[in-house]
Amino acid sequence: MEATEAKMKEIVQEKWQKRPLIISGPCSAETRDQVVETAVRLHKTGKVDMMRAGIWKPRTRPGSFEGIGAKGLPWLQEAKKLTGIPVAVEVATGKQVEDALNFEVDVLWIGARTTVNPFSVQEVADALRGVDIPVLIKNPINPDLELWIGAVERVAKAGIKQIGLIHRGFSSYGNTEYRNAPMWHLAIEMKRRNPGMLIINDPSHICGRRDILQEVAQEAIDLDFDGLIIESHIDPDKAWSDAKQQITPEKLGEMIGSIRWRKEDIASEEYHAAMEKMRQQINQLDDELLQILGQRMKVADKIGQYKKENNITILQTNRWNSILERAYGKGEKLGLSKEFITKYFDAVHMESINHQNKILNS
Repeated sequence: MEATEAKMKEIVQEKWQKRPLIISGPCSAETRDQVVETAVRLHKTGKVDMMRAGIWKPRTRPGSFEGIGAKGLPWLQEAKKLTGIPVAVEVATGKQVEDALNFEVDVLWIGARTTVNPFSVQEVADALRGVDIPVLIKNPINPDLELWIGAVERVAKAGIKQIGLIHRGFSSYGNTEYRNAPMWHLAIEMKRRNPGMLIINDPSHICGRRDILQEVAQEAIDLDFDGLIIESHIDPDKAWSDAKQQITPEKLGEMIGSIRWRKEDIASEEYHAAMEKMRQQINQLDDELLQILGQRMKVADKIGQYKKENNITILQTNRWNSILERAYGKGEKLGLSKEFITKYFDAVHMESINHQNKILNS
């Protein structure tokens, strides 16, 4: 299976263009045998395009397993030669970039804890100058789209042409359903701002547990993500890190095989005619909503003027609670979730407060 360096570059380019792109492998490289066996078993599934493995593991608190270090890189090199599967590694420093390149790692990714720090991203970007290698960039831990965009810009300015995104969810205080809240709207906005850029989903880090991996993976594919990066291990329950979110290579193959892969579009004239008709209806309704919201703000302006003349505070908590309770009741009958009603009315309320604040302080 061993390929020349030039041939491997061709394979990597081919995989990078493939849709869906499937990346899998252990959270952490632990031993030589574990890495090689994982690669062989992933290769047998016929579902995996690239193998990932954590070599350096940035952890929240000291004392946790922080990766096997550079001594694990030859194991990945051996696994690649044995199976022909390109390998990907997370890097957080210039030295890690250098070590990974010395052992012919094919794809690098910048992790969430690095993306959150522009100085660290810049150090990695500087180490990549003059290098022709695909780089994936995970969203930052905190829900800050500008940090994610900034990381992309820094890597692009270093001359990297092939940049992709990994949506791995965001830290959310008190969240219990997911390890990291998906916050799909942020990933969708990032996709909108970077049309044509590869974006794959990381169900493992979003879920934190294996029982809901398929559900999240399917949602990502339904949202037109370009692929998935999922952690797999030969014996997940005995993994040295993130055991609960890993699955066996065989289970991974089953999961990928059972996902319903959607098309972005079809060429049928009937389909396009039907979609255009419904989209025009959406456009008309959106225009009407904007007109109504504009009228609502004019009423809010009048209320603001009245409050100013009578020296009354902007926020009226009891009134706001009454509006929400009324909206919840009506929204439920219209098939609108409580979560949506809350987000929508919060946005409308803040706009109303801003209008009234300008009037009170003009």
